[in-house]
Amino acid sequence: MAIQTVIPAGEIRINGSRTLRFEGQSYGSSVSFFLVTSAPGEGPALHRHPYDETWNVIEGQVTFEVGDEIFTAHAGDTALAPARAWHRFTNTGTGTLKAVCIHASPIMIQEFAVST
Repeated sequence: MAIQTVIPAGEIRINGSRTLRFEGQSYGSSVSFFLVTSAPGEGPALHRHPYDETWNVIEGQVTFEVGDEIFTAHAGDTALAPARAWHRFTNTGTGTLKAVCIHASPIMIQEFAVST
């Protein structure tokens, strides 16, 4: 199998979104990631993974909830969520958030908390 070394953004863009979703297994990589581009107030629902997740904030301000901890990160900061920890994040800045969400897995496995 030939390895694709350049993946055009349009190939991994989530429909109707500015966010990119790269699942490594499809491309011969052992990691996956989201390249998040979101407006103030946006962010995913509470969820967890069976592997670690690492974020690098490229632009903006983001507030994370990881387990019982709540913390804010800014451009240049790196944040972590250990495997199986419930977590979410929200763009709490006044502008666009750009962040890379690195999944330590060739496929993304996400379990969302059940809303009551």
